[in-house]
Amino acid sequence: MITGEKAYLELCQEVLEKGTVKGDRTNTGTYSVFGHQMRFNLQEGFPMLTTKRVPFRLIASELLWFIKGDSNIRYLLQHNNNIWNEWAFKKWVDSEQYDGPDMTDFGRRSLQDPDFNEEYVKQMGRFKQSILTDDTFAEQFGDLGSVYGKQWRAWRTTNNQTIDQLKEVIETIKVNPDSRRLIVSAWNPEDVPNMALPPCHTMFQFYVADGKLSCQLYQRSGDIFLGVPFNIASYALLTHLIAHECGLEVGDFIHTLGDAHIYSNHKEQVLTQLSREPKPFPTLKLNPEKLSVFDFDMEDLLLEGYDPYPTIKAPVAV
Repeated sequence: MITGEKAYLELCQEVLEKGTVKGDRTNTGTYSVFGHQMRFNLQEGFPMLTTKRVPFRLIASELLWFIKGDSNIRYLLQHNNNIWNEWAFKKWVDSEQYDGPDMTDFGRRSLQDPDFNEEYVKQMGRFKQSILTDDTFAEQFGDLGSVYGKQWRAWRTTNNQTIDQLKEVIETIKVNPDSRRLIVSAWNPEDVPNMALPPCHTMFQFYVADGKLSCQLYQRSGDIFLGVPFNIASYALLTHLIAHECGLEVGDFIHTLGDAHIYSNHKEQVLTQLSREPKPFPTLKLNPEKLSVFDFDMEDLLLEGYDPYPTIKAPVAV
């Protein structure tokens, strides 16, 4: 079985050669396969792809945001992370408080119209500054509701109580590592209709054997070029953090995908990536003084020996 970065590149090759041409929510078009699995031995290095640069800072700050159970983008903006801005921005420009020019369908228009893009950048700058400096504004427009962090840390039950799934799983690993119920779910059917984007990485399960913690993620939908490299590194980092708290070594990260797709406007970028030979994975260092997953901050995470090929830019399908 092919593992590590070559498993990812094999997926890219398979989808380009054998994928079904399908339509999608964004009207971009994809090459798609259904059902694929990759395996990464975390003892062999931290799985940050090397055939293009992947931004560890964005991955780590987003994961810490999830772990904190936070659903407000203020924390992300404080760490210069803009990957969730558009959903909150839309809430503002659709509100009665918005006093700027029309921002209808801003995501697509900003990619196609340079004049509009200049205005979009200006209004987004106003929005971000208000989130960072105005508590009332941040509370009203910065919160994204039932996203990953809320489902992981405060799943709401039918009797209006909450379940801290992540904390319960960690405690179970400590006292009953052979449990087959070490599962966290982000897919809450009751909340899906009200979500801007229903969760793509829907559930994950842990497994303990020979003193090592492994994790398997099920992802219903995976943007192979832009999104999946983030997901690989994010769940590998989560596995390291939980293993650290539980006094375990890391084992494998297994990534199971439902609809695995390459957007049609990413094909040339994927071919460029496939032409590159993978390099050794870097090493992750955790602050040994931090004992709980919930106490880690960005300065407690260090990636050593990351020497990737240059970034390959590609448009985001919106």
